[in-house]
Amino acid sequence: MLEIRPATSDEDLGHLARIVTTVTPDFPISVAEMRWQQERYPGGGRFLAWLDGVPVGSGGAGRAYSYPEDFPGFWGNISVLPEHRRQGVGTAILAALTDLARNAGKSMLVGRTTEDRVDAITFLAHRGFVEHERMKAVRLDLAGVEPPAVDPPDGIEMTSLAARPDLVEGVYAVALEALPDIPGDGPMAPGTLEEFRTRDVDREVIPPGGFAVAIEAATGRVVGYANLMLVPGNPKVAWHGMTAVARAWRGRGVAMALKRATIAWAVTHGLAALETANDTDNAPMRAVNQRLGYRPLPDEIYVRGPVTPAPVAL
Repeated sequence: MLEIRPATSDEDLGHLARIVTTVTPDFPISVAEMRWQQERYPGGGRFLAWLDGVPVGSGGAGRAYSYPEDFPGFWGNISVLPEHRRQGVGTAILAALTDLARNAGKSMLVGRTTEDRVDAITFLAHRGFVEHERMKAVRLDLAGVEPPAVDPPDGIEMTSLAARPDLVEGVYAVALEALPDIPGDGPMAPGTLEEFRTRDVDREVIPPGGFAVAIEAATGRVVGYANLMLVPGNPKVAWHGMTAVARAWRGRGVAMALKRATIAWAVTHGLAALETANDTDNAPMRAVNQRLGYRPLPDEIYVRGPVTPAPVAL
């Protein structure tokens, strides 16, 4: 018997984390990260699919928090253990996510898969989801790598939020200018300073020492930043969260210096690899990654699908 139940207890979330990590090991999740998301961004929900009393699938939907609160979609995800696919599990989870999004007044679900997950792409396509954005994913293995020289351009000094926590407001000022310029499916929303700190600074998975900051020496003004996010459930790997540079300093080597600073921190702190992804149109940052030796991973595919109307009772 198949049942879809809300995942609320730590035991439930432990099952969910195990399923997600098994199905998508490149995008693991932890109970701590899920609890953080629930606390900071309420209104979403997570579900477990139980087949004859055994958890075999999971799903969740909630605010896409890189966009404003009134963004018309919920971010969603579905994971089904390989041996339990093609038994209606994914379809039942999607129905629960659709109900959740509809009841929240959302008109679509958005999500991510990778080009090598053919089954997932087929499943989504058959249910009205279409590719909306493609990201070029890359990875830098750090085994045997020496910390690179940061070499900032003339006029730039480098530091970190660990050394200069007073620079958060300056970092936020750069985000206000830079985030809406990032190529992709729509302008990213820095939000208020409080929201920015919650999402991009004061998270357990964002180490202050790995949060590089570029300062204009003549004025002391922050002109760029780059942060790392430790992968939940895999602390030896980190994602590049954001690399942002003020418009007046772009094309002058600031982004390269920021990336080198985060690589140096990762190497000295024993990380095994760094990963990131950039929109296909983001040629400048992709060129930086290539020069630094990042190797390609399967493309990340971002999809959107409609929230179907509720069935009409007869």
